[in-house]
Amino acid sequence: MEAFVARRSPAFLLSSSSSLRSPSPVIRRCRVSFSSFPSLSLPRSRSPYPFHHRTLPPHPFSYGNRNLCMALQSETNPVAGAPSKDDELFLRTMISGMEKVYLSRNPTAKAILELVRNDDGDHICYDHFAFRTFGVDGYGIDSMAKIFLYFGYKPREELRFPAKKLKALWFAPPDTGYSENGTGVHGPLPRIFISELLVDQLSYESQEVIRKYIKGHGYEHAALASTLGCLTWKKPSYSDYQLLSRESEYAAWTLVNGYALNHVTISTHRLKSHIRKIDSFNRYIEANGFKLNSEGGILKVSPDGLLLQSSTVADTISFDFADGVTESAPCSYIEFAERLLLPEYKNIPDEEVKEFHRRDGFEVGNADKIFESTSRDQVTRKSA
Repeated sequence: MEAFVARRSPAFLLSSSSSLRSPSPVIRRCRVSFSSFPSLSLPRSRSPYPFHHRTLPPHPFSYGNRNLCMALQSETNPVAGAPSKDDELFLRTMISGMEKVYLSRNPTAKAILELVRNDDGDHICYDHFAFRTFGVDGYGIDSMAKIFLYFGYKPREELRFPAKKLKALWFAPPDTGYSENGTGVHGPLPRIFISELLVDQLSYESQEVIRKYIKGHGYEHAALASTLGCLTWKKPSYSDYQLLSRESEYAAWTLVNGYALNHVTISTHRLKSHIRKIDSFNRYIEANGFKLNSEGGILKVSPDGLLLQSSTVADTISFDFADGVTESAPCSYIEFAERLLLPEYKNIPDEEVKEFHRRDGFEVGNADKIFESTSRDQVTRKSA
């Protein structure tokens, strides 16, 4: 399998914004209980973004290729270069809200971030944020991409995963006034990786289940749902969840978790201590009792040897399904990535190295194995 340039770009669909919810207390254990993820019930009006002078087009677009996508993006998106201070503040507040929901539901991620800060200091930077979507009736990549495009993110390459019936598109962040000094959500803006399930390639039964929930215009509120921790469809039944699980664990995960962050990724090479090398980082994480995704080996390496990735397995939640059944379901996980220097920059002194000197982008083979972090086999696997 190989990555290739996107031939279809994200559409511009309207969204909404609201105040951010504070996270609930978390514990370090790998299992956390919630009665359910609330559904988000919102009017179907297509009101413009409430961002001072800006509006978005009233109808979605469909573009024939990535060059046209970027041209139209520059026409409809005033944040074509670096966002203004106010725009950047809004963007970072939104990202912070997504992170808070993620940490409130995923004690492993919270504990690892605290562990790394205790060992390395406040040097954590995020490589990328990842989301999962249903590729049907407007609920796919476009639904989450639109708000990032609005604030200056640029679409890059599309990745295909035929066996999993998935495709993904990643987006490069805009330039900002932030240098190498900021950390976390206040540091370098993360890349955005959005995948979608190719629903029309599933069995008739699975398609019917998904379409039963994916109705109306909930996709217009994808970013809002992610920051609030809500579903944009009704709470699913356990029987429907089980049916999807048998064919696509990705589909079952998305039905329960919706637009919630699937994972965040720490850039290990931005750390300062001995754990900045990902092999050392992995040993450090395992020595502290955390289980890593073993699919394809603990360390996933791109064919060029320049992109190194690993991840934990997902935490689980206790979910109250609509038909009265309470069962555990996988939630999210945390990933780690080291991007090595490109060959032409291998002799640059360490103190002069910048992020653009390193390998960019993603790799199908690595990502295919990272997806397994939420699989039943990995979640139930005993630690080595």
